[in-house]
Amino acid sequence: MIELGYSLSNRFPDPPQTDYRTAPVRSLRYDLFCGDVYLDAEGTELSTRWGWVPVLDFAWALCDIVEQLDRDPDGSRAARVQTADLDFTQNTELLRFARRFNWVEITATWLRDEPPAVVRHSELRREARDFLQDTLADLFDMHPDLADNPNIWTLQGRFPRV
Repeated sequence: MIELGYSLSNRFPDPPQTDYRTAPVRSLRYDLFCGDVYLDAEGTELSTRWGWVPVLDFAWALCDIVEQLDRDPDGSRAARVQTADLDFTQNTELLRFARRFNWVEITATWLRDEPPAVVRHSELRREARDFLQDTLADLFDMHPDLADNPNIWTLQGRFPRV
């Protein structure tokens, strides 16, 4: 089982003049909605405690990575290890994902002593998409104009709930 969550930071608020309806992808991914993300898989917690992680970008990138790990034509029968990294651009830390067959190992470079979290790929896909859609719903409640942003419409259509 995998659980994903986030908290927004008070230290890095969005600029008050932000027009969420027209915010470009770069701003949506890297400049807005900073905080921390929580990832717990089978009792292994791989969470950040930095306060500046772009939460929407994390959710977006996680969905991208899950799809990237599924590019092998053999799918869940693939014995080859497929890997992908989710990097945190403000430092050198990474979340590393390695898929073999239908299992994905997730490790955090900032938690070197922790064992990898291991989850089913299908569960990771479902939880990543749910996390993205739930995060967007929360952000819409805080910033109603964000729901009118065409970049968000594209994102919602690309990663619907499974």
